[in-house]
Amino acid sequence: MPELLPRARASRESVFARMSRLAAQYGAVNLGQGFPADSPPAFLLDAARRAVGTLDQYSPPAGLPALRDAIGMDLGVDGADVIVTSGATEALNVLTLSLYGPGDEVLMLEPVFDVYVPQTLLAGAVPVTVPMQLSSTGGWSLNLEALKAAVTPRTRALLLNSPYNPTGTIFSREELTEIVALARTHDLWIISDEVYDELYFGEKPISMRELAPERTFTVGSAGKRLEATGWRVGWIACPPGEAGAGVAANIAGVRQQGSFCSPTPLQAAVASALPLARAEGFYEGLRAEYSARQTLLADGLRGLGANVFMPRGTYFLTALHPEWSAETLVERGVAVIPGEAFYWQHPAPQGLLRVAFCKSRDEITRALERLSAVTAAL
Repeated sequence: MPELLPRARASRESVFARMSRLAAQYGAVNLGQGFPADSPPAFLLDAARRAVGTLDQYSPPAGLPALRDAIGMDLGVDGADVIVTSGATEALNVLTLSLYGPGDEVLMLEPVFDVYVPQTLLAGAVPVTVPMQLSSTGGWSLNLEALKAAVTPRTRALLLNSPYNPTGTIFSREELTEIVALARTHDLWIISDEVYDELYFGEKPISMRELAPERTFTVGSAGKRLEATGWRVGWIACPPGEAGAGVAANIAGVRQQGSFCSPTPLQAAVASALPLARAEGFYEGLRAEYSARQTLLADGLRGLGANVFMPRGTYFLTALHPEWSAETLVERGVAVIPGEAFYWQHPAPQGLLRVAFCKSRDEITRALERLSAVTAAL
């Protein structure tokens, strides 16, 4: 009997799926996998209901023209340079297959979102991770000198995430300017994962495409913006200008070899919802509510002896607790993600956990009560 290839045999259930499965098994509050507790906004659901039964067949692989234009309008780019994908994970995989291959090196930061490394390996390329620095008092920071030192003649691309999952970091204009200079010096592609672009607390993040439009692919997600992670509607904004149309057409050609197209009625719904979300202040309300939930969770964790690092974006925070482990906590009724899940080449800080606050206030309160019982029993 023929055997599976090593890359298939090496594949395992993701930590997020595993912790959600264990959460269901133990009846735990799931502060691990980052799916919101709230329903999507009514204007999105209403748009989907109107589309189902009307727009039910294939869309063009690059996406419904109405959605490409709506994304372009929202991002300030030409809709012709936008490719719609089945979620941001597919967007990242399409770019992986399009931009690098065997022998190429791809720079990324560590802790690293879990799909970056396996997607790079599946393309035959080599992930090169540069660790973020963590100070018990100052939190997470970028080591620019280490990033520069990691570039070799084989480096093909930089893969960045801002706002950054899992740390919640938002890179400053000065840091991004340095990264752009590095990419231009070595002629590197930039893949900018910006799925949390509307989930920030304080100053709005700067998009990498504003600083290096000629080499930046921006990845986005309707699921994160509109609290509909299961809809799987994401996008890629390709480099603009005269060359952009050719780039986008080629990326769309690779994209169609995967899921071919995203669900057509859901694309139509997102196309209708994006301008409404902006006009009706949906994102402002979302940020305000998440800020309150973040504070509730952070204050509770600090009260239980955790060192909490407050995020500037995303709906996750990171914390250190010397006596907690994710495997033990889920059995005691609270699911979180262990820090080591985000490390590949370097050791994770001892006791590091990622905790989601996109859950309801009731869920967060119940989780803190259970964590209090765990702490009392230690």
